[in-house]
Amino acid sequence: QVQLVESGGGLVQAGGSLRLSCAASGGTFSSYTMGWFRQAPGKEREFVAARTWRSNTYYADSVKGRFTISRDNAKNTVYLQMNSLKAEDTAVYFCAAQTAYSDTYYYTSGSYRYWGQGTQVTVSS
Repeated sequence: QVQLVESGGGLVQAGGSLRLSCAASGGTFSSYTMGWFRQAPGKEREFVAARTWRSNTYYADSVKGRFTISRDNAKNTVYLQMNSLKAEDTAVYFCAAQTAYSDTYYYTSGSYRYWGQGTQVTVSS
């Protein structure tokens, strides 16, 4: 069983930056594809970024060039560096992990087995 705990959310002005962290425990972290998703009020959960166990990275078009996903396998942690934040980035951000050595459908929430509790990011305009 994998437990995921996000941190780093908060309130920031438009144009500012935040770094989210997601600490994992249980399982073999290096074997998991890790993803970040977000959900704004009244909207469906959407893909933000993924870093596969093969070290490939993927981003939603809406965050490409502004967000960077990275991972530190020694610390069992995945990060989401968010720059040039916009009001429309306001959402609860979730990290998620697929099962070991899986990286298919990284953009689909249903492909992830383990989820954190989420952290709120609010961008004021």
